[in-house]
Amino acid sequence: MIMIAVLLVFGMTACSGGSSDETAESTDNGSETAAESTAETGDEEAGQPAGEAEGAQSGSGTLVVYFSATGNTRGVAEKIAAVTGADIYEIKAAQEYTDADLDWNDSDSRTTHEQNDASFRPEIGSDPVSLEGYTTIYIGYPIWWGEEPRIMDTFVESYDFDGITMIPFCTSGGSGIGRSGQNLADNAGSGNWIDGERLDTGVSEDELRTWIEGLQ
Repeated sequence: MIMIAVLLVFGMTACSGGSSDETAESTDNGSETAAESTAETGDEEAGQPAGEAEGAQSGSGTLVVYFSATGNTRGVAEKIAAVTGADIYEIKAAQEYTDADLDWNDSDSRTTHEQNDASFRPEIGSDPVSLEGYTTIYIGYPIWWGEEPRIMDTFVESYDFDGITMIPFCTSGGSGIGRSGQNLADNAGSGNWIDGERLDTGVSEDELRTWIEGLQ
């Protein structure tokens, strides 16, 4: 009887164990245009630590690189990595972006100053990633003020992408990818860059497979 009671108590404890809080989806910082942009809000969700990928660890030869100030782009990046079996690497800013920094309505906000200066290069805080062994890189980011965040320019100017197919993707509050992919290709000066795509934060893995198959 004592053993049965212990088992019942243990079973009840296990069933009531911790649940994770749901995080509401937010619209990616939309600095697309003054008329259509939507401020990116919401907390970052826990993701894979920056610097996790160190050189074709999965053996797939594919890497997903992303920057996400609020978690929206991260969610899409993780789905792409799951579909392709890719490694994943997060670009983190040395100085994290606050809600006030991301306020596109504030002409004096940090991101307004950065996006209005095409030469600005925010410092990356995550450890460098080795690109050895990778032949395909998906590179993702939110659209800010109609373009890629300047930290993406910092990243592409820091690496040699020779022999690598580069596939940009973005999330946004409404605007398309625009010239952001071409901007990155121009700033990188290396790699085989193909046309990118704006992806909804709620994109399904089946939709991603269809998109990826269409790239080949």
